[in-house]
Amino acid sequence: MTVIGRLGAQSSLKTLGGFAIAAIVLFGVAPAVLTDFRLSLLAKFLCFAIVAVGIGLAWGRGGMLTLGQGVFFGLGAYIMAMHLQMADAAKAHEDVPEFMTIAGVPELPSYWRPFESAPVAILAIAILPAALAAVLGFGVFKRRVKGAYFAILSQALAAALAILLTGQQTIGGFTGLSDFRSFFGFRLDDPVNRRMLFFIAAATLLAVVAVARQLMRSRYGELLVAVRDQEERVRFLGYDPANIKIVAYVVAAFFAGIAGALFTPIVGIISPADIGVVPSIAFLIGVAIGGRTTLLGPVLGAIGVAWAQTTFSEHFPSAWTYFQGALFIVVVGFIPAGLAGFGPMAKQLLERLRGQSADSAPEPDAGTETAETPAATSPEPEQPAAAAEQKVEAR
Repeated sequence: MTVIGRLGAQSSLKTLGGFAIAAIVLFGVAPAVLTDFRLSLLAKFLCFAIVAVGIGLAWGRGGMLTLGQGVFFGLGAYIMAMHLQMADAAKAHEDVPEFMTIAGVPELPSYWRPFESAPVAILAIAILPAALAAVLGFGVFKRRVKGAYFAILSQALAAALAILLTGQQTIGGFTGLSDFRSFFGFRLDDPVNRRMLFFIAAATLLAVVAVARQLMRSRYGELLVAVRDQEERVRFLGYDPANIKIVAYVVAAFFAGIAGALFTPIVGIISPADIGVVPSIAFLIGVAIGGRTTLLGPVLGAIGVAWAQTTFSEHFPSAWTYFQGALFIVVVGFIPAGLAGFGPMAKQLLERLRGQSADSAPEPDAGTETAETPAATSPEPEQPAAAAEQKVEAR
């Protein structure tokens, strides 16, 4: 076996070991030590981590500052919410969901009807966010819009969607959609089914991480990094950087749509406040703090920031937002690699300290006799008589 083959085998074993440890923690340790409430809260954080994986791919590897992932997250969440509302209405033998009856809407809107079917709803969750990202990416990247302009455009899109949904009473308006009773036939008030949702979210996260890892290690992943660092050189080599960016943008939107669909039954509510500008920035903060250029950094960062927000906001509701913003500024300004970069930074620091200690070590005195070079072994000077005899023989 060649050296490259051995390194690849070691990397594969390390990856399998990492996935095995993650599976043990998620499927064994967490359900055993956490209460039902905390487990449901962790399932919510896993949904954020799924979005973060896509952002890590698009932003960390592709250099696209995606400030509008709430759009795709909201599409998946609202499609799932509409299906669950119609399923509950069908079980109650009602023509429209309960919130429409309260709002005075006598007939189900036409755009609701396709999502009454579970297969159609699942396909829409998988296709619509990705399709919208493909259309937007084609219009933006083909025109070579990038950097801050792309970030502002994506953020404006998230704000526009939130405002649009706020004014639509047939989708719940400002309060959104809530009070879901079942999830594809399973009652949501049953603790066993709530745990099932956690396991689904955990399995989805592991699958998403595996897909992202495969993309990052593939030829496409190398091209994506090349586009981030030297876009003009990639174009000179015959590749279209726009197409490479579109693929990453579509994959990130696909992940966000799935996360939104899982978020709806886990949390039990979806509203414009969950998909606007603030949630989109919160997704980005978690990725930046965790380490956007790594595979697991966005996952750990998203879970950590969400947990900190839930924990500290209970005790410091007014100060948490400032702390979150300050943490983001510190990480972006002074620790660009995020928390995942602390390991390499510490390793470099140790190597520098070792190098300085080696340089500052005192050198042995040249006149001092040591065990390796004893004085007895040094050559003796040639005697004058012997030299004279050699001269005579030479004559």
